[in-house]
Amino acid sequence: MRVVVTRPEPSARRTADRLERLGHHPVLLPVSRAVHHPETARDALRKPHAALALTSAEAGRVLSSLGDQLAPYLEETLYAVGDATAKAAAAAGFRNIRTGTGTGAELAKLIASHTASLAAPLLYLAGKPRSPGFEEGLRARNLPFVTAEIYEMSPVAHDGNAIRAALLDPKADAVLLYSRKNAQLFFDLSAPHAEALAATLMLCLSDNVANAVPDEFHRNIKIAGHPDEDGLFALL
Repeated sequence: MRVVVTRPEPSARRTADRLERLGHHPVLLPVSRAVHHPETARDALRKPHAALALTSAEAGRVLSSLGDQLAPYLEETLYAVGDATAKAAAAAGFRNIRTGTGTGAELAKLIASHTASLAAPLLYLAGKPRSPGFEEGLRARNLPFVTAEIYEMSPVAHDGNAIRAALLDPKADAVLLYSRKNAQLFFDLSAPHAEALAATLMLCLSDNVANAVPDEFHRNIKIAGHPDEDGLFALL
């Protein structure tokens, strides 16, 4: 299958390599790029907090960039939304990682199950934009937290000819969509070719992502049974 990979680098290249090993033809069309703010992470870590929480591997990569400045915090409890985020946290050097099942709402439940109260706020090291599920879950359980936005996703501009070539030369069989914002950016870019993509599968990481798919593609939607890349690949 010819599969369009919309996630940002460096994750896009790892996904493409994996697709190739499975016999597919990946086409890289990243619709956003991560802009890191390590100074925000450093300043947030220096303030009192009871534990750390990450809902993306990108946040783990920001922390890795702090190098030796991260050393005083590596023994702290870190809650990771899923396996990919946990791996990024481990790569940054964290050793006490508790891993959720893949959604922010479930991560909030996990944290609540480990502590009835917090002596200091949980530090949520987040990106922008992000799904509200994790923060809503913490509020519902009266768990104090502070959010530090340590990276943001910036749209990537693509030449119209490059977009056409990626989607139609030859026609894409499937598109991998990883987040609601990721999906919105993809459909903004691909709007001139909507009619030609009428039969292309839209493979979505979750229901929330699928909700961002325009009505004309709803018959093409497939939703991962588990909100991670393994779940997406199972749809191919």
